[in-house]
Amino acid sequence: ALDLSSTMLTEDLKPNRIEASKAVASEFILSRPNDNIGLVVFASESFTQCPLTNDHAVLINLFNGVKYGLIEDGTAIGLGMANAINRIKDSKAKSKVIILLTDGSNNRGDIAPVTAAEIAKTFGIRVYAIGVGSHGIVNMPIQTPMGVQYQQMQSEFDEKTLQEIASVTGGKYFRATSNESLESIYNEIDSLEKSKIKSNKI
Repeated sequence: ALDLSSTMLTEDLKPNRIEASKAVASEFILSRPNDNIGLVVFASESFTQCPLTNDHAVLINLFNGVKYGLIEDGTAIGLGMANAINRIKDSKAKSKVIILLTDGSNNRGDIAPVTAAEIAKTFGIRVYAIGVGSHGIVNMPIQTPMGVQYQQMQSEFDEKTLQEIASVTGGKYFRATSNESLESIYNEIDSLEKSKIKSNKI
């Protein structure tokens, strides 16, 4: 579940948060060839970019088509999660996981993120929440009639809620402050899930 709000254009991850997230997620998808994986995107509302599939070439193609501006700006984390839950809840898989990637605080949508987490828990879905963004002041590009201008802003978001989402669902919260840390987070999720699947099969 990927955040497409305007702050995801911030360039503290290279070339920006959205593109870095897409690149690392695509590598993750390729490393799990047997998984059914789908993609939900959200800003002020949420939609399914790709339903669950094991045709990862199609999924990555659809992933590459994701960009800022597909949805009106805003951050509806609860809605994004609810959409992802809806897509995955009836799966017969032993392990059901949502990777929630956002840099924001919920400010749109009529479902609170922690409510969505409670719903995920009832369906046995774990949420790995990744908060994207470095600490401190960052440059955010703003489109103006004069072209792109940069505005300095404080990189902060609602970490407490993301921690709670992970905790309620038995997942884990991570903070990605660089491309490298985002990559190592996905590697950790990959190994955590491999061990879960092994223990489920025993």
